[in-house]
Amino acid sequence: MIEQTTQALNDFTRRYCEQWQQQTGHAPASSELYGIPSPCIVATHEDEVWWLPQPFTLAKNLDAVERALDIQLQPDVAAFYTAQFAGDMAGTYDGKALSLIQVWSEDDFTRVQENLIGHLVMKRRLKHSPTLFIATTESELEVVSVCNLSGEVIIEQLGTQKKQVIAPSLESFLTSLQPLTAAD
Repeated sequence: MIEQTTQALNDFTRRYCEQWQQQTGHAPASSELYGIPSPCIVATHEDEVWWLPQPFTLAKNLDAVERALDIQLQPDVAAFYTAQFAGDMAGTYDGKALSLIQVWSEDDFTRVQENLIGHLVMKRRLKHSPTLFIATTESELEVVSVCNLSGEVIIEQLGTQKKQVIAPSLESFLTSLQPLTAAD
């Protein structure tokens, strides 16, 4: 399962980068990541960086998250966050716009793990089943997550029990995700 998730993310990333290249003539661009160091940066312009995915150079696990909460995480989520360094990537799933969260650098990996810990602590306090976010949506109250119990991909409303299953697995979700570029 881990290899399939990594391959599905690599395939989506390739499609995303190719679509950017076809539509703009250059690698994906981000103004939000301007000025933040990363091995992904291939060019810096006035107010944006152009980037390409790079190999992940740290241990391919989320042990810090597991240790902090004494929990075993879905292996697919670890594969997702440790497959590559890349910028966040916009996409649509079943017509819904979202932004796939990615790790930008070694420092960013620490931040992502801290945010996952905070999310899981909130879920535990509310006595909700544990989830691990993988994407943001246009609503600040809604995220795309992986259910840590079932491995299903869900859209959940933060702070509530409200959720909707949208894919049976992370691999299935990534395979169906369609790239969305600035030109779209």
